[in-house]
Amino acid sequence: MNEVLRQEKKFLLSLDQMYRYSHELGKVMMEDPNNGEEGYRIRSLYYDTLEDQDFEDKEDGIELRRKIRLRCYDPGNDFAVLEMKQKQGVLQKKRSLRMKREDAAALIQRNYGVLLKYKEPFAAECFGLMSGQCYIPRTVVEYKRKAFIAKENKIRITFDHHIIGTESHYDIFDGRLLQNPVMNPYLAVMEVKYNGFLLSYLKDMLRECNKSELSVSKYCMGRSISKHYTY
Repeated sequence: MNEVLRQEKKFLLSLDQMYRYSHELGKVMMEDPNNGEEGYRIRSLYYDTLEDQDFEDKEDGIELRRKIRLRCYDPGNDFAVLEMKQKQGVLQKKRSLRMKREDAAALIQRNYGVLLKYKEPFAAECFGLMSGQCYIPRTVVEYKRKAFIAKENKIRITFDHHIIGTESHYDIFDGRLLQNPVMNPYLAVMEVKYNGFLLSYLKDMLRECNKSELSVSKYCMGRSISKHYTY
């Protein structure tokens, strides 16, 4: 089980800004080794309660809230990662559990008992939460991500673009999953994640983005049909 506690800021950019910032960051930060020309693929299945409690908490700006997702990076992967993100004031806590493909496939089918095969306490916590509060699959969201890393304060800056999704089919291992755009394809989301404080050269570069800072959620984007959510 992996656990991360950090601050996160999100900004809405045009694709032109994304490419410009990527070029500048490439001069001062390390690229994620998985980056391709346009980044690497991420596909996530988000869960929520029958009453959409996590969605409503996000929309209402509740200070303490969470989201649960099952993530893979390619439909051919032999594993997936179950993650829980919890908002705690200005901090984001993320815990994750790597699962075998067959166990992840069972989780997609709402067979949460497979979590009890794992010894990590986080797995037992997820089992109790997801089964006790009747979590069900809600949406799949997929996008390309280009990421940059700085060792200082574990700084990570990512650009997520070409965000697509579906609310009708939840198999993240399906190589022919039919999805539709859930955000304007000419926009991108930049996420700035760090511990403690940002370095001054990054603050200077991001200062012009302050007006575009927002509390955007790719999960909420993925609910664009059922919740009439648009961005």
